[in-house]
Amino acid sequence: MADTVREIERKYDIDDDAQLPDLAGIDRVATVVEAGVEDLDALYYDTAGHRLAADGITLRRRTGGRDAGWHLKLPVAPGVRDEVRAPLSDEPPAELTALVRSRVLDQEPGPVVRLRTTRTVRVLKDAAGVPLAEVAVDAVRAQRAGEPASKVEVPAGPVEARWREIEVELTGDGDTALLDEVGRALVAAGARPASAQSKLARALAETGQESDRPAPGGAGPGGRGAQGAGKRRGKSKRKGKGKGAGNGKGGTAGDVVLRYVREQVRVIIELDPAVRRDLPDSVHRMRVATRRLRSAFRSYTKVLDRAATQPIGLELKWLAAELGVDRDREVLTARLWKALADVPRTLRLGPVDARLRIWSERRRAGSRKEVLAVLDGPRYLSLLKTLHALLEEPPLRPAADRPAPQVVSEAVLKDYRRLARRVEAALAAPAGRERDEALHGARKAAKRTRYAAEASRPALGRPAKKFAKRIKRVQQLLGDHQDSVVAREALRELATQAHRAGEGGFTFGLLYGREEALAADRERELPGRWEKASRRKYRAAFRR
Repeated sequence: MADTVREIERKYDIDDDAQLPDLAGIDRVATVVEAGVEDLDALYYDTAGHRLAADGITLRRRTGGRDAGWHLKLPVAPGVRDEVRAPLSDEPPAELTALVRSRVLDQEPGPVVRLRTTRTVRVLKDAAGVPLAEVAVDAVRAQRAGEPASKVEVPAGPVEARWREIEVELTGDGDTALLDEVGRALVAAGARPASAQSKLARALAETGQESDRPAPGGAGPGGRGAQGAGKRRGKSKRKGKGKGAGNGKGGTAGDVVLRYVREQVRVIIELDPAVRRDLPDSVHRMRVATRRLRSAFRSYTKVLDRAATQPIGLELKWLAAELGVDRDREVLTARLWKALADVPRTLRLGPVDARLRIWSERRRAGSRKEVLAVLDGPRYLSLLKTLHALLEEPPLRPAADRPAPQVVSEAVLKDYRRLARRVEAALAAPAGRERDEALHGARKAAKRTRYAAEASRPALGRPAKKFAKRIKRVQQLLGDHQDSVVAREALRELATQAHRAGEGGFTFGLLYGREEALAADRERELPGRWEKASRRKYRAAFRR
């Protein structure tokens, strides 16, 4: 069973003859205790193209020291990583390789570098003897591990490298202020901030094995931007203009739209391990990224060829629906528990808490298994490969060369007009199921308009941000209304289950009535909120 440790550290390069300065007296450090010397032997795994290293991820099998085993390090923020650990075995554990599937796709990670490290450890403690941080002076020897997993030719260059470095890692009650103080003392003594983000990155570079694939959030796989040699569709041909050839704010429409697309693909890929680890809000954020990406395909058809993006959009819709099983359960369960907490004890008749708990746990167990099955399935893997291919060969249309402000403005206004029609239809619909469905349709149109406006920000700036914020307020109101519709369906189900078990359904009926009243309030608020969001002056920046 894997466990996770949050690692907060700073790294420094030092010369071969460098000595560690006296760190006692820094911040809360009262004593520096010698903790001995460790001999560590680590074999690092990656794909032939070093896809893990390109995203700042390390997978290793290490012996020696206090934490021998398999370690997978996932970046959280600069200087912060989550280290997921598993017991020693001959091959990488499936529970760890699953967490990197969105990066390696269908490639099997194999040994790329072996690091032998002699580590001298000192522990910084406060006056009470509580450890604050560990300072490790490492003498590192890096060697190529031999043939990569794909059996491609081993690159030319040195096969071995040596260096010394210092790692300062927080423990106990330490904080980043302590790291800053220790860092200043080390630099004053001749140390230098590390030139590489990890031992693996430096080892690959110094043995001639640097990654040839930029991270998805940068230039994208293959390093091609909006003006790269992507596959062109449409009737006109590109005239060979360079990046930003449109001479407008934000460059060309292709620049702006592909920047947004790359960001959503990056989020999906990076959130994959978080969803597998069941981290808070990860399912929601991944689902939102799929929706934003699909929305961009539908809004910016003048930039990206619809014939190429529509099949991808359908797969994104499928993924969002599968993720929605878990996310919708989270939102609905939280809503019902909050509503029940607001009911006075005197009105909680029967075992309503137990009934709701059983209902929610059954739904959670099923939805969690379904999400993991989706992420491990061939259809999801195929979607990830398609997204990588999309960034390598973006299906740009002739309008991608036009100045961004003009093209994105047209797209946002088109989505806005669609939203206006749906809001008007919802307000005119008779109360009941027909209005509920119309309001739900308006909510989806509001999301699409908001996402289109957010994507346009690099070209239109602050006005686009403000417009998106106003549309978001409409979306939130409509979302609250839809959540009430779903909550009422669940409460009816709970009341039915309670009745069949011989329990009273009074409390669930009470909650149903409250949700019904809330929905009516939101319907009354909609005309005013829409009137504010749809004022003509707020769309002035989009009229060109």
